[in-house]
Amino acid sequence: MKSVNRLTRIALAAATVAAFANPVQAETVKIAIAGPMTGAVAQYGDMVKAGALTAIEQINAAGGANGNKFEVVLMDDACEPKQAVAVANKIVSQGIKYVIGHVCSGSTIPASDIYENEGVVMITPSATAPQLTEAKPHNYIFRTIGRDDQQGPAAARYVIEKLKPKKAAVLHDKQSYGQGVAASVKSALDAAKVPVAVFEGINAGDSDYSAIITKLKSQGVDFVYFGGYHPEMGLLMRQAREQGVKAVFMGPEGVGNKDITAIAGAASEGMLVTLPADFAADPANAALVKAFAAQKRDPNGPFQMPAYSAVKVIADAIAGAKSTDPTKVAAYIHANSFKTPIGNVEFDKKGDLKAFKFVVFTWHKDATKTEAK
Repeated sequence: MKSVNRLTRIALAAATVAAFANPVQAETVKIAIAGPMTGAVAQYGDMVKAGALTAIEQINAAGGANGNKFEVVLMDDACEPKQAVAVANKIVSQGIKYVIGHVCSGSTIPASDIYENEGVVMITPSATAPQLTEAKPHNYIFRTIGRDDQQGPAAARYVIEKLKPKKAAVLHDKQSYGQGVAASVKSALDAAKVPVAVFEGINAGDSDYSAIITKLKSQGVDFVYFGGYHPEMGLLMRQAREQGVKAVFMGPEGVGNKDITAIAGAASEGMLVTLPADFAADPANAALVKAFAAQKRDPNGPFQMPAYSAVKVIADAIAGAKSTDPTKVAAYIHANSFKTPIGNVEFDKKGDLKAFKFVVFTWHKDATKTEAK
């Protein structure tokens, strides 16, 4: 009996020595933040960057994801689809397996095809176009924000129940994001029998929208929905007010940027906008808001907290899967729920959140917002 115990002790000692001789090595995991770092909507890239960097810094300071530290690689796609494809190929060629982004739907969709084919986990905190996850099955593509077919009905519901317009116009910027959310709003208005007198696109980047504004005046619309981004919305509102249009303007989260006030000035007062809930005002995120402030970053935008949450999902999945293998991590993300600053999140088989709420806010000329009543 003693000899057996002695052999057992020797075996255990040998196993212990072997374990220490071949420890599991922690890795430096590269994670790309991809989006518009330059260009007309760079502000949205700044929001995503602020959230993702804050998350990465905090995770690294706490010891990393299961001991693995993150290394940030910034990638600029300027919100241009062709440039996004080039960025995605660069990310793959550099062996990066995790991406926070892209930001604009039009850039995210073509980039996501490359990531899916190459087994790269991508979580966008801002691309809301349904086509991202509807067009084809994905295993590696996720988002920590709702879809336009959730956002559009939320906007339309407010319009139908609260504004009750007599005649509406629905405009868009002819791009996948703007046109998609505009079509969703129009569909809901049509179903509620709200007359839509004008439904058409404008050219993003133009500086003079007098032609469409003349049409709005001639049709006597009292409500205008615009699917697109803040540069065009700002000009539309300012030029419309200058030409005497008094209609209420409304847009999606792409117009919810402080720079819209710089463009539209006093004409931005009263604009309605659908945004994610104000996560920075949640008492549960008070310490996190201080962490943003300590790095001189603004937490008060639509994409900061979803971006932070995207990083946290990846970190928690690496820890949960006990692996940095993106295939195992993606499978873990699909199968589990995660506690994040935007709440407890779960993903469906498409990579969309099972639940997400858009809130209607009233914008003010001092670039602040209040929840619409």
